[in-house]
Amino acid sequence: MNRLRNLDAYPKINEDFYNRTLSGGLITLFSSLLMLILFFSELRLYMHPVTETQLRVDTSRGEKLRINFDVTFPALQCSIISIDTMDISGERHLDVRHDIIKRRLDSHGNVIESKQDGIGHTKIEKPLQKHGGRLEHNETYCGSCFGAETTDDTCCNSCEEVREAYRKKGWALSDPESIDQCKREGYVQKVKDEEGEGCNLHGFLEVNKVAGNFHFVPGQSFHQSGFQFGDLIFFQQGNYNISHKVNRLAFGDFFPGVVNPLDGVQWNQEKQNGVYQYFVKVVPSIYTDVHGHTIQSNQFSVTEHFQKMEAGRMQSPPGVFFYYDLSPIKVIFEEQHVEFLHFLTNVCAIVGGIFTVSGIVDSFIYHGQRAIKKKMEIGKFN
Repeated sequence: MNRLRNLDAYPKINEDFYNRTLSGGLITLFSSLLMLILFFSELRLYMHPVTETQLRVDTSRGEKLRINFDVTFPALQCSIISIDTMDISGERHLDVRHDIIKRRLDSHGNVIESKQDGIGHTKIEKPLQKHGGRLEHNETYCGSCFGAETTDDTCCNSCEEVREAYRKKGWALSDPESIDQCKREGYVQKVKDEEGEGCNLHGFLEVNKVAGNFHFVPGQSFHQSGFQFGDLIFFQQGNYNISHKVNRLAFGDFFPGVVNPLDGVQWNQEKQNGVYQYFVKVVPSIYTDVHGHTIQSNQFSVTEHFQKMEAGRMQSPPGVFFYYDLSPIKVIFEEQHVEFLHFLTNVCAIVGGIFTVSGIVDSFIYHGQRAIKKKMEIGKFN
């Protein structure tokens, strides 16, 4: 027991030898408050998870990229806006309609009508048959494609089917009023009735996870000789106002901390027509919360450019184009709790460090006061 007593690193001093001072009391109070503040700060960090970030090469293949969008065109009517997608693999989708909602807007931005994209059903009122006569009661309807038939059995029973047949041929539908199906459906009148309105489009696109683009253009697009054209140019002679506001654009699902730089961005067109282009760099991201739930999404950065239309050199229709490219590096965010031993170590460092420093300060003040007092006494004695 005596040998164990000799190992005591904290020898005790008799209370008779203690000398308590006012400065020591003030230093003790201040250091105790500082200890409490730093302790609760460390406790808050311990209770809340921290996010660790890592960078890795993205080796994923064959995945799909989901693009969520909400875009408003205050000066383009819904009936003439189409959405197209294409990528470097050669896959192309023109006039995409599934999973997209169009909302007609009045001049003040109020919603007039909200519906799934599409023109509607054909009204069968003695339509023109492929052979040239009108539909009789004992006949099956088979409308003409007006020269765009691919086989003798091809039928175009709606304005949309005629437009689709023309698009596959690479032709522009220059006069819908001469097409029986479009005239009966009131397609041209529908476009004219919506003149002066705006349109809000929201939904999502599923595209290949490779570089590509999607765009909003007036008219239904078709390609010919490597160039892109629209079949509704005749309605306004190309005088399209592509002013727009990107209410929301996200490549994938939301996760904590993500910032989509185009949310709320607005652009107003001046006099000259053209193409507004967004060049987007998409960075794959994986977010794992403290419970182990994983969200695979993307972040992106963007630059913008407006390309004016020059007379005689229009190689693509006016519209808003989003060109996206994917980064080969993915970012991994992982939430983690601070380990208890790490928390305990920091608390001990706080208490021991403040106690030691305050002891040094107290000793300096105490001995300084004694030295000054002794000099004053010597001065009085002399």
